Amino acid sequence: MRIFRLYHINKVMLEHGLDEMIPNKWLPWYAKLGRGLFFWLANKHKDKSEGVRIRLALQSLGPVFIKFGQMLSTRKDLLPADIAKELSILQDQVEPFDSEQAQQIIRHAFGLTSIDQLFSEFTTKPLASASIAQVHSAKLKSNNENVVVKVIRPNIKQTIQSDIELMRTLASVLQNLLPDGKRLRPVEVVGEYERTIIDELDLTHEAANGIQFKQNFENSAALYVPKIYSEYCHRNVMVMERIYGTPISDIEQLQARNTNLKRLAERGVEVFFTQVFRDSFFHADMHSGNIFVAYDNPQDPQYITIDFGIVGTLTREDKRYLAENFIAFFNSNYRKVAELHVDSGWVPSDTDIDDFEASIRKVCEPIFKKPLAEIEFSNVLLQLFNTARRFNMVIQPQLVLLQKTLLYIEGLGRQLDPQLDLWQTAKPFLENWLKEQIGFKAMYNKISANLPYWSEKLPEIPDLVYDSLKQVKTLPEQQRQQFEKQQLQLKQQHRSSQLVMVGCSLIIVASILPIYQHLVWPSVTCAGVGVLSWILAWNSKKL
Repeated sequence: MRIFRLYHINKVMLEHGLDEMIPNKWLPWYAKLGRGLFFWLANKHKDKSEGVRIRLALQSLGPVFIKFGQMLSTRKDLLPADIAKELSILQDQVEPFDSEQAQQIIRHAFGLTSIDQLFSEFTTKPLASASIAQVHSAKLKSNNENVVVKVIRPNIKQTIQSDIELMRTLASVLQNLLPDGKRLRPVEVVGEYERTIIDELDLTHEAANGIQFKQNFENSAALYVPKIYSEYCHRNVMVMERIYGTPISDIEQLQARNTNLKRLAERGVEVFFTQVFRDSFFHADMHSGNIFVAYDNPQDPQYITIDFGIVGTLTREDKRYLAENFIAFFNSNYRKVAELHVDSGWVPSDTDIDDFEASIRKVCEPIFKKPLAEIEFSNVLLQLFNTARRFNMVIQPQLVLLQKTLLYIEGLGRQLDPQLDLWQTAKPFLENWLKEQIGFKAMYNKISANLPYWSEKLPEIPDLVYDSLKQVKTLPEQQRQQFEKQQLQLKQQHRSSQLVMVGCSLIIVASILPIYQHLVWPSVTCAGVGVLSWILAWNSKKL
């Protein structure tokens, strides 16, 4: 099955002429030979631009590849403009599946004979169609509210699982063959990706995430989260409040509405760090197809976010290390950054801190205090990868989603306000968060949070103290008894070993005696005593 899928991927890429985009000098001889062996798979899209060919190929290969294209589409600084524009179509304009099939899925999910039983209006033409699901507008019959109905594509799970199995196989091969295989941990990264995308196929999971986001940002001026109608949610169907706003990627429309783009970009950074460090629960699929700007109050713009299928979470330890790393970066304290990486185990404990500090400084110093427009992000990434390889930095699979989301945020910030200082915008937020975690206020909050538990246990404290003192009083006697027991066990083991040695010696003597004398009884006596010694040794072990 994996071989057939690999052949299909190769076939799609060749039929869309993607191999022609790689300079011939970069191809090794075996790649050129392989291309020649597939001579019958000629480019069928020679009349189309490179961007269109890439988009069509990714679209043909299914959800896993479409999501890769969505991520690339947010990085217009890393791609030619025409390719980035084509890839942005993958965010919400993928070829839709049949509307009648969508209605059939809805009827089956809720046990309806007709969708008119649930909706007074239902638009057959999808509002948007993405890699895993498509969305239809509708009006609920129960309260006359405008909603959108998200429907999972039929038979999509098999395609995704097939691709993930192939990815896992390739990751296993790479982990064993590449010199950096164990450090990069591709198998763990694929496993982390599998968990996130499989969760995305269950819309009850997405509904729960959306409800949690709405609670986290209730009455927030920065972010609005639409209402999820949980009573109308199923594994492959979800009903959600319909929102109205400008897509974040439509810069011209935002400018026409006189939107304060600088404030919007800064607010985006604030929302991201709030999700990560305040809530430990962040939207991990923040491409521009999932983010809108509310029409109201363009001078104090508010984000609207949808699609909560992929979310990330962080442990308290990861948050602490990340926040301290960010603060150290922002303060140009590269020594602290190096020490934190060693303390967290992200680089080996025997790393030369001075050398590591110098390498980090070399990469980061040129980019700080610069607006996004002046940062060559592709060059920075390349230098970071080289530094990671040199110091055997281990990839952290649990942070892959966060790193991907940070790329989204940085890309969106670059589009909205190229002069944005990403670091200085985030620095005050992180400093305040650390103060809340470490200072007197943090201690007060922890005591307040634990006070109900402590007050419940307070009446039990005298008994606990008495029991503890009683145990302390009897502790020397318990230790003495334990020591005597250990000594007795050692004596028994010693005696058992001696009996085994005696038994072995007598058995050997019993087997040798018949060679030198014709009397049977000495040999039998030795053998009997030897067996008896073994029995005694066995019994002493059981005691």
